[in-house]
Amino acid sequence: MEDEPNSGIRSALLTKSESGRYGRFSRRNSVNSLRNDFMSRLPDKVRAGLDSESPYDIDDSKTKGLSSALADDDSFVRATDTKLLGLNKKEKLSHFKLYWHDIVGGRNPTAVPVVQPSTNSSTFFGLISVIDDPLTTGPEMSSKMVGRAQGFYSSASQQELGLLMAMNFAFMQGKYNGSTITIMGRNTVFSKVREMPVIGGSGLFRFARGYVQAKTHRFDPATGDAVVEYNCYVMHY
Repeated sequence: MEDEPNSGIRSALLTKSESGRYGRFSRRNSVNSLRNDFMSRLPDKVRAGLDSESPYDIDDSKTKGLSSALADDDSFVRATDTKLLGLNKKEKLSHFKLYWHDIVGGRNPTAVPVVQPSTNSSTFFGLISVIDDPLTTGPEMSSKMVGRAQGFYSSASQQELGLLMAMNFAFMQGKYNGSTITIMGRNTVFSKVREMPVIGGSGLFRFARGYVQAKTHRFDPATGDAVVEYNCYVMHY
């Protein structure tokens, strides 16, 4: 004779006596044990509103703290005083001009390709380069370095040489030492002036917003090295 459906479950819950009959003592014990174990693991706020003999009946008056927390899905968010973050100050606009040195060739390049472009693309589509480019106050590398442009650019256009730029201007001089602005945007490198947004910042540039204008100062087609003038306009506190 074939086993009855769910016979495995039955044998696990019931104990067979010497007479060959199944008794209910083991099953009752198992259910109670599971229920008690379950109740002991509940948080205090939940257990306070439950009757162990009737766990489906919840006393709302004993679980107000829990009910309000469950009802408020945004309980992890809270309002804060803007003064604590220095936002009570007047917002100001800063302009600074920097020169971005993208060095592709030589023994110490500052732009290194990590993904090669498609072999049949005239726009280097698919190229990704990681950069750590010096930022100076003048167009020559001998001028004062005030920071570095760190991030990457990727050739993201199949019709023209258009880059996706994602980089931080990490400043290293004066009161701005340790502060950054973050730039992300489209850079069509053969356009006379390219504009990209400033999407944020850190340090003295917290809550920064604005834009930059990039203009090629010098480009060496033999090496691929470039010097680009960046005019940055940043609103910050």
